[in-house]
Amino acid sequence: MRKEEIQVAIMEEVIIRKIYIIKGKQVMLSQDLAELYEVETKILNQQVKRNIGKFPERYMFQLTREEYLRLRSQNVTLKRGQHVKYLPYAFTEHGILMLSSVLNSKRADKVNMMIIDTFIKLREILFINKDVIHQLEKVQSRLEIHDNQISAILEYLKQFEQMKQEEVELKNRPRIGFKTSK
Repeated sequence: MRKEEIQVAIMEEVIIRKIYIIKGKQVMLSQDLAELYEVETKILNQQVKRNIGKFPERYMFQLTREEYLRLRSQNVTLKRGQHVKYLPYAFTEHGILMLSSVLNSKRADKVNMMIIDTFIKLREILFINKDVIHQLEKVQSRLEIHDNQISAILEYLKQFEQMKQEEVELKNRPRIGFKTSK
């Protein structure tokens, strides 16, 4: 691999670790995006507020305290003892695209392209995995049917064995009644 390919792979891995599922949407937090764009979170948030018309709720939303605490406990986004003054914003893929129009820098454009490419790759992986999961569910269904059939066969064999045992016991039982000598 060339140095550039390695850097891209590392960047993709960093981006993937910064994508969260919140409210059923794949999002990235403002603090993580600011880090990738190499700007202060405060600057990123100011640019968003100045252009708030470009960021409807489906593109960006602010986390609730509960969402933030849940995310923090799951991912340890802050060090212990540190508190956040303002709740972070969560940007969907479209919101991230819109960020490139309010952050005028070559770095923002380049990072945005990498983020969007990563989102696309994740969607492709999810699509491929859905097919695999569907196939596994089919196999599991067949296995359950086969398990039921095998259980029925085993139960029949047990009953058959029990009937044979009873027959053997009946034959080996001493006869009662009057015996004639021959």
